[in-house]
Amino acid sequence: MSEVGGAFRNPGAILVLFILLVIILASGCFGV
Repeated sequence: MSEVGGAFRNPGAILVLFILLVIILASGCFGV
């Protein structure tokens, strides 16, 4: 679980992953 601890110490990484997830979900929903 070291990657989880690193993510909590680096909020920027979580923000990037969250944005990528939103883009992927949006692409799937709208068929872009």
